[in-house]
Amino acid sequence: MSTAAALRGFSASTDKNVMKPYMCLDQPEDRVMCEYIWIDGTGEGIRSKCRTLDYDPKKPEDCPIWNYDGSSTYQAEGSNSDMYLHPCAIFKDPFRKGNNKLVLCEVYKYNKMPAETNKRASCVKLMTEAKDSHPWFGIEQEYTLLDFDGYPFGWPKNGYPGPQGPYYCGVGANKVYGRDIVEAHYRACLYAGVKIAGCNAEVMPGQWEFQVGPCEGIDMGDHLWIGRYLLHRVAEDFGVNATLDPKPMEGDWNGAGAHCNYSTLAMRQEGGIKHIESAIEKLSKKHVRHIRAYDPKEGKDNERRLTGLHETSSIHDFSAGVANRGASIRIPRQVAEDGQGYLEDRRPSSNCDPYTVTEVLVETTIIDK
Repeated sequence: MSTAAALRGFSASTDKNVMKPYMCLDQPEDRVMCEYIWIDGTGEGIRSKCRTLDYDPKKPEDCPIWNYDGSSTYQAEGSNSDMYLHPCAIFKDPFRKGNNKLVLCEVYKYNKMPAETNKRASCVKLMTEAKDSHPWFGIEQEYTLLDFDGYPFGWPKNGYPGPQGPYYCGVGANKVYGRDIVEAHYRACLYAGVKIAGCNAEVMPGQWEFQVGPCEGIDMGDHLWIGRYLLHRVAEDFGVNATLDPKPMEGDWNGAGAHCNYSTLAMRQEGGIKHIESAIEKLSKKHVRHIRAYDPKEGKDNERRLTGLHETSSIHDFSAGVANRGASIRIPRQVAEDGQGYLEDRRPSSNCDPYTVTEVLVETTIIDK
């Protein structure tokens, strides 16, 4: 067998130990590495590239607008390829540490209009309009870890693990797979300044969830997108992929969602339950509008998940109930007992754009369009 043929049997990888002495090299105080991060033309993919600044940026406005080749990110033609990155949020970089930064950006086209997948631009306008209602959000981001061959991480290669039941919030090597990745991601989020609230193993083995929030207004989308970036980046270091596919395994397995917990100031105060019920009534009249907004393919991805089985509602019907995980909208039992709090919209898919989800919730329940 030739060397080339033998090498084709192995996946590409590098030894992280070799990198350690380089990462220990002193970095000049007047040089800061800023990783610019943006959403590509698929509405799901995350791209990034780095530039050096000769000062330490403290806020997004301190970072210059930059450009990139949109023809390589499904966002432009080669004959007019320049796209522009407008910094909009800044976080600490847990990989490079020091003064280095992660810079979340909005994408604009050559004509200074937002790119088609720049959902933040319209979201921030609506959140500004609704600011007096103080909308709070918390999103439960489910995802699935995949081995290099695309099969769920930890699953037997020639079959399936045992039926669902022991895996949710499980403990033990025969119940959970990939905890090292989850723990590393959690710490990276905390270091970066992402408002991560918790994590747990999910119902399908190899599936996990992290929660971000509570965040007010536009911060929800900013913090979740950076949380996703960190997830993919951490998984990369472990040689594992993280997918946000809403139904990565067909059959009797749970899908993956991004349940959105939502409240306004009125909902959180005494007697707030009547405002929650009013919001649910408004949501019931805009079910199709929300389904189209809750995944990047306008409901096509969610069709595979929202079947009415596996702790989901039917994509075709709107429903609501106390402590009902098979409903479109769940009112937590504690909220019903307290008479105030929040509602949980269980319809958003795991690969949703949080800017779109939060925008349509505010649009329907506050702006009442």
